[in-house]
Amino acid sequence: MSVVGVDLGALNTVIAVARNRGVDVITNEVSNRATPTLVGYGPKSRYIGETAKNQEVSNLKNTVASFTRLAGRSLNDPDVLIEKDYCSASLVDIDGQVGAEVTYMGNKEKFTATQIVSTFLTKVKQTASAELKLPVSDVVLSVPVWFTDSQRRALLDAAEIAGLKCLRLINDTTATALGWGITKTDLPPPEEKPRRIVFVDIGHSNYTASIVEFKKGELAVKATAWDRHFGGRNIDKALVDHFAKEFKEKFKIDINENAKGRFRVLVGVEKLKKILSANSQAPLNIESVMNDVDVRSMLKREELEELIKPMLDRATVPIEQALAEAKLKIEDIDAIEMIGGSTRVPALKTAIQNFFGKPLSFTLNQDEAVARGCAFSCAILSPVFRVRDFSVHDQVNYPIEFTWEKSEDIPDEDTSLIVFNKGNVMPSTKILTFYRKHPFDLEAKYAKPDTLPGKTNPWIGRFSVKGVKEDAKGDFMICKLKARLNVHGVLNVESGYYVEETEVEEPIPEPPKEEGKEGDAMDVDSKDKDDKPKTRKVKKQQRKGDLPLSAGTAALDQAQKDKAAERENQMIMEDKLVADTEHMKNELESFIYELKDKIIGVYAEFANDDEKAKLNAKLETVEDWLYDDGDDASKAQYVSKMEEVRSVAGPIIQRYNDKIEEERQRVLKKQQEAHAAKQAEIERKKREEEAKKQAEAPPETKDTEMSDADAVKPDEVEEPAA
Repeated sequence: MSVVGVDLGALNTVIAVARNRGVDVITNEVSNRATPTLVGYGPKSRYIGETAKNQEVSNLKNTVASFTRLAGRSLNDPDVLIEKDYCSASLVDIDGQVGAEVTYMGNKEKFTATQIVSTFLTKVKQTASAELKLPVSDVVLSVPVWFTDSQRRALLDAAEIAGLKCLRLINDTTATALGWGITKTDLPPPEEKPRRIVFVDIGHSNYTASIVEFKKGELAVKATAWDRHFGGRNIDKALVDHFAKEFKEKFKIDINENAKGRFRVLVGVEKLKKILSANSQAPLNIESVMNDVDVRSMLKREELEELIKPMLDRATVPIEQALAEAKLKIEDIDAIEMIGGSTRVPALKTAIQNFFGKPLSFTLNQDEAVARGCAFSCAILSPVFRVRDFSVHDQVNYPIEFTWEKSEDIPDEDTSLIVFNKGNVMPSTKILTFYRKHPFDLEAKYAKPDTLPGKTNPWIGRFSVKGVKEDAKGDFMICKLKARLNVHGVLNVESGYYVEETEVEEPIPEPPKEEGKEGDAMDVDSKDKDDKPKTRKVKKQQRKGDLPLSAGTAALDQAQKDKAAERENQMIMEDKLVADTEHMKNELESFIYELKDKIIGVYAEFANDDEKAKLNAKLETVEDWLYDDGDDASKAQYVSKMEEVRSVAGPIIQRYNDKIEEERQRVLKKQQEAHAAKQAEIERKKREEEAKKQAEAPPETKDTEMSDADAVKPDEVEEPAA
């Protein structure tokens, strides 16, 4: 099973996996470690990630960007109106949700932001599966800390539509803090003062500052503040507006009247901005920006800083807010960790460093820290991996209250209660108690709507409690509801039950006796064995049964998700058919050029003049068709044309292959004969060596045994006659 963490950024998405006793960031199909967060729609298929980026300038109106910031919002939200400056596709309302209207396969179609996110997540799933060579199911996705309940539910729905199981939606800076802390072995023990780190994340569109306390085996987020419209794209916009004014004066062109021209300038200023991060000045040269006009200019770093001065003036505001919420001073902070692409801007680094009066830390990978933290979180939540114990205590960023209708039987009853306060630990569970005689409803909403992003609807959900009735005595039923703010930051009323109060007797605890008091031992020893401990009657609640619940929230119902998943699978198959068709077309084209080359080369001696003429004629005919009517043919047509060519070239290719096989067999036979001769020579030399050793060995001497009877004694030897 795979364990995948995904940093779902507004500009780029980074995918990390837990493996080999660590975390690796994986590359996409073109070996990039970050994939553009873009989805485009074309006449035949969709373009996702890298392919969407490659055709963006030629397909601007059908390419959707910033969809992660659009999911779960409505079209009239002021933040969505701001996103129109950064998304070239037309944004529309789709049943109360914001979506995009594009031309797909020749037809005007509308897709909600949730559907577009699910489309992109299918690409993430394919990329991870291709790298791991395993099916991918469990993921942890990062989200900006300021996301509301409806935005979080939209991402969870998108993951489900894409066939992914999201184990956790984790806040960007919380993921970063986890990745930083889980590898540290020198964190203070629980009884000592915690180590306090400020994580500053300035990305493409968002600025977040979090203060996190670390102790051995745990982290706790103490405060978080943010600026939703502070990042690299705001710098880019300031530069584009500057050059638009300059080009209007110098070259008499208005790039604001030409979408493609403005986009070309945007691409140019992105590069210029990166050059200025390391150099004092940088050039801007763009060929044929619009109306066949080439433009060129030069910008100094000081000029850039003057252009973004309004941003620099508020560069430390989120940090100041976080410190105030955590009730901490600058001297209480042990380190400042900087992540996000925009933290490379020298002026921003200088402003933050001057605020703290101490050096900034860049020990984390600025582009990949969030994805690595997500992968660690996924490994902790997955049963497959054994990970060092590390607890993550995030916090509630918006206070949540419940409201309900007043009961007629309780005239002085309060009708609202803030259940989760800002700063409470998350995830957390609260038990709500109601005294009712009839079924009732309650609503959850954000207590302070003015703190929400844009004009987000503060409503979270409506929960109906069924099965409530008065008891046999006509008294209230005591209803208990379990409200939980889960690991995703999503609120649900998970269960309901009712209890009854019963009187039970319990022993009264004896007061502790004072040590050293005389007579203590005597009192114990003299206690009558028949004395019973004193008891008292107390009321205790006992659970008697469950209460059915029904909920209405911003999440899609199962039928809507099933319909969206079916549509997504249909589009995946259409994309695959287009890819297979393109592959078959390329194969046919390559086969034609290969045969044209070989028929006058290696195949020449295996075909007579008539066969060569016939094959060349067929190749010319198919090639003409391929670049005319066959330029936009079906896969079956390409396969048919391939078979036509093979039927003519087949006999020639077979003769060539037969000759090659014959030569191969001849070479193989020679190799076998040479091998056999070599083995025979080895055996012959071995026998000669053995014979030589035997010849050089000394003769063997044998000891013969003689019995006493056979032995000749001296006395028995006869003397010879004289």
